[in-house]
Amino acid sequence: MPFARVNGTMLYYREAGEGPLAVFIHGFPLDHSLWLDQLAGLGHVRRCVALDLRGFGRSDPTVESELSMELFADDVAGLIEALGEEQADIIGISMGGYVALALWELRPGLVRSLSLLDTRATADTPEAQAGRRRLAEQLLDDGRAAVAGQLTASLLAPGAGALVQARVRSMIEGTRYETLIASLDGMRNRPDRSRMLPGISVPTLVLGGEHDSLITPSQVRALAEPIPGARTAIITGAGHLPPLERPSETNGSLIELFEGRKVVWWRGGE
Repeated sequence: MPFARVNGTMLYYREAGEGPLAVFIHGFPLDHSLWLDQLAGLGHVRRCVALDLRGFGRSDPTVESELSMELFADDVAGLIEALGEEQADIIGISMGGYVALALWELRPGLVRSLSLLDTRATADTPEAQAGRRRLAEQLLDDGRAAVAGQLTASLLAPGAGALVQARVRSMIEGTRYETLIASLDGMRNRPDRSRMLPGISVPTLVLGGEHDSLITPSQVRALAEPIPGARTAIITGAGHLPPLERPSETNGSLIELFEGRKVVWWRGGE
């Protein structure tokens, strides 16, 4: 199994394809298997690497009381270097988008292009911070299995297929409790990075799902607007996880970014 020792911990990753490196960063409370359709569908254009962030999936358990976005970003930087590469296309979804933005702020030279999927640059509002505290309490009181159904419903578009739901539930129910709590704290305490958006100088894709209730299409466009030359795609029929719900359309948008072609809008309702 492919592991890399990075910053004192062992990170698991899955790899497919050849060419320039592309690193895929999953969201909360998921793991590298979110990106299986990208590994299968993009290997002809990129060396695709999907990692399990510190504490998630098959990576080592964590002892940190808070898993900050900066710590995750430092791990991603270390993984790129451990793979023998100087740059990578960085693709991050949701919490992974927070990590991608932290990486751009801390180590911009490592970033060849940036894909921000269903994410935001702003910090949590007080209401969102309170919601993360409630979720942490619910996880400890009721357990992952009890919470998984609620989280799955919020992550997927209405009418998502049974296999898609099953994949999401497997990821949620397989994530360690200490990782869930520490990463909720890290997201709750992350800084506002919206000020740095006008300074992003690499090709950038901002992508969202038509039916995402967590990051709406209007919020996707608002994130893209300050980024010079940013491409925007809204994936019809998807919720918060287009790479899993609509992999062909998501892969098409990523290929167009990688190859410098025009990104097409998949339009749906607001």
